[in-house]
Amino acid sequence: MILHKTQKLVANDKHRFRVVCCGRRWGKTTLAAFEMIGFGAAYDNVRIPYYAPTRDDARDIMWKMLCDLAEPIIVDKNESRLELTIKNKFGKTSLLVLYGWEAVQERRKGVGVKNKFIVLDEVSKYRNFWEGWHEVLRPTLTDLKGEALFISTPNGFNHFYDLSNIEQKDKDYKFFQFTSYDNPFLPVDELNKAKQEMTEDRFAQEYMADFRKTEGLVYKEFNRERHVVDEEGFDGENLTIVKTLCGVDFGFNNPAAIITIKKDSDNVYWITDEWYKTQQTDAQIADYTSALKLNECYPDPESAGGIEELKRRGVNVRDVIKGKDSIRNGITIVSELLKSNRLYINSRCVNLIWEFETYHYPPKKSEHNEEENPVKEDDHALDAIRYALMMDNNEKKESVQTYTYKGKAGFANKYK
Repeated sequence: MILHKTQKLVANDKHRFRVVCCGRRWGKTTLAAFEMIGFGAAYDNVRIPYYAPTRDDARDIMWKMLCDLAEPIIVDKNESRLELTIKNKFGKTSLLVLYGWEAVQERRKGVGVKNKFIVLDEVSKYRNFWEGWHEVLRPTLTDLKGEALFISTPNGFNHFYDLSNIEQKDKDYKFFQFTSYDNPFLPVDELNKAKQEMTEDRFAQEYMADFRKTEGLVYKEFNRERHVVDEEGFDGENLTIVKTLCGVDFGFNNPAAIITIKKDSDNVYWITDEWYKTQQTDAQIADYTSALKLNECYPDPESAGGIEELKRRGVNVRDVIKGKDSIRNGITIVSELLKSNRLYINSRCVNLIWEFETYHYPPKKSEHNEEENPVKEDDHALDAIRYALMMDNNEKKESVQTYTYKGKAGFANKYK
C-alpha cells in the first residue's frame, strides 16, 4: 500500500481523534482502508467499524477496496453482512465491518459493543451527527480507549465545521485540511478543467475543501449563532407567551413532522420542540398533536384523513391555503422573520436545523428566467413551520421590527 505525502501526515499522527477535511479524489478511501487493516492487524480480537452515509454507500465506496488490500490476511468474508475477518499479528483474528449511518440514526446500531477504531466517512452528510456520536459511538471506544478518524468533504457550515474546530479546546483532536491538488496522482489539467466548469463556491467546497455556504441555499439568512438557542434560552421569565401553535406535515415512509411554536407579546416566534418520525399513522400523529395543548394547529391541507383525525380529537385546526405561489410566499415570510430576529429555534430541534442548512434550489438552467421551487427533499420540518408561520402572519399583518433581546433572561447580550 502506497500513501502519498499528505495521507502519510494523517496516518503518522498520534492524536486520538483525527478530523480530515479533504477535496474530492484526495484519497480518503485508500487512507481509511489502510488504517482499518493496520489497526485490525496490530491488535488482537478487535472490532473496526466503518460508516458511510448509507449502507449502499459503504458497499460502493469501501467494500471492494478493503477486500483487495486485505486479501493476503483475510480469514473469512461475508459480503451480505459486509464483514471481513482478518489475521492479526498474534496469530488470531480481528473484525472489519461496514455500516450506513442510518443504522446509528434509526436503530442506534452499535450500542453495547467495544471498538478499537472507528472510521466515519463523508461525515458532513450525516443527519443528527452529535446525537449519534455522543450517545451511540463514542461510548463504544471507552473500554479500549479507542480512536476515530472523521473524514469528509465540507457541506456548508454544519456539524463537520464544528467538528473541525474542536482541537482548539480538546487536545485529543487534530484537524487536517487538504485540497484535491494535494493528491499527486491526480491530473492537474482535469482539476483545472473542473474549476472552469463549476461555480466558484462549488469548486471551492468540492475540490479545495473550503467551508462555504451550500450553493442555492433557500434560507441563506439562517445562522446557528444567531437563531439557535440552548435550553436555558427558552426559560426566560420575561417572555410573555400569547399563544402556542404548531405546523404538521404528515408522512409515513417519509418522516412526519410536528413543530411546536410559541409566539410572544413582541410577535417573536420561539420553536420549542420537534416531533420527527417515520412509520407514523395519521392517528398516531393526531394523538401526539392533541396532547400539545395548542391554541392553533396548521396541518398540510392535502391530507384530508390526517385533518379529520385531528378534528376528532378536538384540535383547533386552521386552514392552510395552498396555491401556485404558496411555497414562495411562505419562504419569504420565514426569511423575513429570520432577518428581523423574530424567529428562534431550540437547539434540540436537530432535524429542523439540519433542514435549514440543506434545503436548496435546483441548479439554475440558462433557459429558465424564473426561480423554481426548492428541491423536494429534506423539507418536512420546514414545511410544517411554513404552514404555521405563513398563515399566522397572513391573519394579521404586523409591523416588522428588529429585536436584540438585551434584557431577556437566557439571552443576555447574545443576540445584539
